[in-house]
Amino acid sequence: MDLESSKCWDTSKDSWKTILILAYQSLGVVYGDLSISPLYVYTSTFAEDIEHSETNEEIFGALSFVFWTLTLVPLFKYVFVVLRADDNGEGGTFALYSLICRHAKVSLLPNRQHADEALSTYKMEEPPAKDTSRVKMVLEKYKALHTALLIVVLLGTCMVIGDGLLTPAISVFSAVSGLEVSMSKKHHQYAVIPITCFILVCLFALQHYGTHRVGFLFAPIVLAWLLCISTLGLYNIFKWNRHVYKALSPYYMFKFLKKTRISGWMSLGGILLCITGSEAMFADLGHFSYMAIQIAFTFLVYPALILAYMGQAAYLSNHHDSELQISFYVSVPESVRWPVLILAILASVVGSQAIISGTFSIINQSQSLGCFPRVKVVHTSDKIHGQVYIPEINWILMILCIAVTIGFRDTKHMGNASGLAVMTVMLVTTCLTSLVMIVCWHKPPILALCFLLFFGSIELLYFSASLTKFCEGAWLPILLALFLMIIMFLWHYATIRKYEYDLHNKVSLDWLLALGPSLGIARVPGIGLVFTDLTTGIPANFSRFVTNLPAYHRILVFVCVKSVPVPHVPAAERYLVGRVGPSAHRSYRCIVRYGYRDVHQDVDSFESELVARLADFIQYDWYRSRRSSMSIEDDASHSNESSSHRLTVIGTTGFSIQPGYESGGESVQQASVSVGFPTVHSVSDVIEMEPMDVTERRVRFAIDDEPESDARSEVGVQMQEELEDLYAAQEAGIAFILGHSHVRAKQGSSVLKKLALNYGYNFLRRNCRGPDVALKVPPVSLLEVGMVYIV
Repeated sequence: MDLESSKCWDTSKDSWKTILILAYQSLGVVYGDLSISPLYVYTSTFAEDIEHSETNEEIFGALSFVFWTLTLVPLFKYVFVVLRADDNGEGGTFALYSLICRHAKVSLLPNRQHADEALSTYKMEEPPAKDTSRVKMVLEKYKALHTALLIVVLLGTCMVIGDGLLTPAISVFSAVSGLEVSMSKKHHQYAVIPITCFILVCLFALQHYGTHRVGFLFAPIVLAWLLCISTLGLYNIFKWNRHVYKALSPYYMFKFLKKTRISGWMSLGGILLCITGSEAMFADLGHFSYMAIQIAFTFLVYPALILAYMGQAAYLSNHHDSELQISFYVSVPESVRWPVLILAILASVVGSQAIISGTFSIINQSQSLGCFPRVKVVHTSDKIHGQVYIPEINWILMILCIAVTIGFRDTKHMGNASGLAVMTVMLVTTCLTSLVMIVCWHKPPILALCFLLFFGSIELLYFSASLTKFCEGAWLPILLALFLMIIMFLWHYATIRKYEYDLHNKVSLDWLLALGPSLGIARVPGIGLVFTDLTTGIPANFSRFVTNLPAYHRILVFVCVKSVPVPHVPAAERYLVGRVGPSAHRSYRCIVRYGYRDVHQDVDSFESELVARLADFIQYDWYRSRRSSMSIEDDASHSNESSSHRLTVIGTTGFSIQPGYESGGESVQQASVSVGFPTVHSVSDVIEMEPMDVTERRVRFAIDDEPESDARSEVGVQMQEELEDLYAAQEAGIAFILGHSHVRAKQGSSVLKKLALNYGYNFLRRNCRGPDVALKVPPVSLLEVGMVYIV
């Protein structure tokens, strides 16, 4: 991370016009949830614990708390500190975890390779001359701390999902509750719930279309809403109490707590709702620039919200009717109440849409890192990156959202539940940012401790107030988080155990090379793609396949689709390709690397691109062996023998474009190969989990035109034959060979482990999407190999 300049900027964003356009667009995506908080903050605050009195100490104290909370948390913490802790421009809980994992050896992800650190997006700050941070050393030393860090990240993730359930319910319900001012109580109670449920059903039913179709309306709606509430705020200030600005003094907070005591502390659970949606500034950082989000919040969203809260407080300071129900709409003049109601409903839908999309996104990231059961992910936009739709999650959220609306039936209970989820996410962000300061930014631990204590104490105050509402709604996010964490941790635990089983039961290369006609093994036409989590060795599911069906394909490719702790892997660096055995065996290894926010390719483009990358690698490998043979006579054979330990980055875009290698006057293929790898000769794929010292070099390679006599040399002919075999196999068809796993706890395991694996994990595996669906494999090309994992 470069602290001297904004990492989010690139040349296309480096103009004020572009920054202002991005700031305008961020209103609809980032600030929808935060901007509708005036609908329910005062309603939740004065719901039960405290009452609005003639002295106005309660309402002025609440206003003072709202002002300083908005100033300290979203403005100071997020805008000026947390937004700088981006991961290649991406934000959110997983971005912070990814940063920490790259700078310290705390990752629990399997199949890590040192070659991953050669990725251009795997940026790390240059450490000081002597990086001896005791915090980092302690963090790396104890495996229990690695697990604890993952649990904290999963807790934050679960609470974000809980927020995705609660925010649409409270937002739409609060907006529709404006009908109570215009209707009798008898009619109102039968109208609000059905209308809210109908809007929520429509909102979730339209998710599969994606936000890009109506996204252009989001920013104008939120902008109109912000202008509306700020105008209403100014109107109420000048009409009812021009001295309300005095309540911004911290003195009124102390007066508030002094008078209300424990009731005032408990009412903070309603005040904290004023910062609901602040986390979206960081989570959606990847769609905008740091400067755009900073400008939008500082110069528009923040002043509009402060004016809105001041206006409501000014109105209430002059209205003390005991029958007055404190809500946003009582301060709206009757002549404009209906237009404001409609605009509020539209703004609540926009705010709900943003948090629902964020829920889909974080579940997709969790799944990429092996922390969530496989679900179907649909990318709703080819142009806008990161917009995904998950059908199963969408309908579950809709059912739960409607259940919450019907079950709670009031803003108080919904606010208590939402407040606890919001504060938990913020506490997790504060803790992770403190670690980033020490481990990634190399700041003094005392500075990180000050950050943690200052903002952590504020958030703990609100968190403790939320916990007191456990029986009044706050139990819901706790129960939901507990349920989700059990699922996520169980899935991650079983995934790690399966990988370790594969690692210990892999087959040697000698076994593969010994397979042949003498053992009754036949090679059939086509390409066989054997999917495995291993980055080296022959997986046990392939040996089981050959044992039961004594034949395998003419071209054999061991494919490992893995996630690396970066948000994006450039297409030119995605494929790591190498040989398995000598070239005559026609066996290869291909490691396909994705970031946690990358879009996985559909199967058709994956097939064609994989074959293209194999062809590029074959040309490069023979070109290298031919060059080497000029100086070492037997280097070609040496290359074949040792090439099983070589992996080369084969890119999709070259540094220069040259005609392909030609043999016998017949062009094989236009070869433009971009090769970037830690050493010219190899990246050892023998290394499994431990890094090794490698001198990094990035190589520029293109195949030049050669004289016809050289093209007909032995090396050229062998390369031509290998390429022809590859294309002939592609024409014959591609088969996908996947393991169909069943996990069982080994004898002697604890009862808890047996319950978790034999019943819990296998239940999840049977009822979630299979790996063939996740990899988008067509059923006609699928071969599944049954595997029992005893772990």
